[in-house]
Amino acid sequence: MIDIFYRKWFILGILFLLPVIFLLFLYPSTHNYNTLDIVNENIVEIDSLNFLDNNQTTLENNITILNFLGDNPIDNITSALNLKELVYDKFKGFKKFQIVSISSGDSSNFLYEVKKELLKSDELNYWYFATVDNVSLQKIYFSLRAESKLDSSNYTNQVFIIDKQKNQRGRIDDRNEDQVIKSLDLIGLYSYNSIKVSEIKSKMNDDIRILFTEYRQKRKGNFNSNVRRISNLDGNEK
Repeated sequence: MIDIFYRKWFILGILFLLPVIFLLFLYPSTHNYNTLDIVNENIVEIDSLNFLDNNQTTLENNITILNFLGDNPIDNITSALNLKELVYDKFKGFKKFQIVSISSGDSSNFLYEVKKELLKSDELNYWYFATVDNVSLQKIYFSLRAESKLDSSNYTNQVFIIDKQKNQRGRIDDRNEDQVIKSLDLIGLYSYNSIKVSEIKSKMNDDIRILFTEYRQKRKGNFNSNVRRISNLDGNEK
């Protein structure tokens, strides 16, 4: 009877301690994470845009996914559809999250077609569509750190993460473990390919979550504000 008594309490003790131990392992991982690097600053505000349906928004005070659909946005709808399914649907419930899609020239009718197609699956309360003249478009794009130029139709499949202070976020060092071991030069990730599903899933969505964690911890007052900036690294000035 004594053995049964002790065995009972031993089992109960294990059942109680296991969840506690598990939470202790989780605790460091939720507080010690790599922040999302600032790869560029002072992104041009989007107050020059002509928003569809009389909507208005700004980059400041919002976490923005910025993409450029070009002169013929309906031709580039794959980019928008991927963002809708893989990004917007996951983060639309987060405070201050938005997507801004910019089209150039007199393309509002084509942009409406893109919006109409996206609306077939869900609402778009946090997705803004706008057109702008070519000069203003180039001004916004050139304020971003980008690996490539807009094509001849002012389109790019690259999308950008902009924080509430109008800083562009990304990865100063996107090398994999093997590349680090081989001491290869830094490989930056400043934007994300909206056509490549694997990149959105494995990198972009993780980076957006990290940025939301940063702001959540700032509100709680326990965030280390020493975010890496690309301008602080020798040889990486824009």
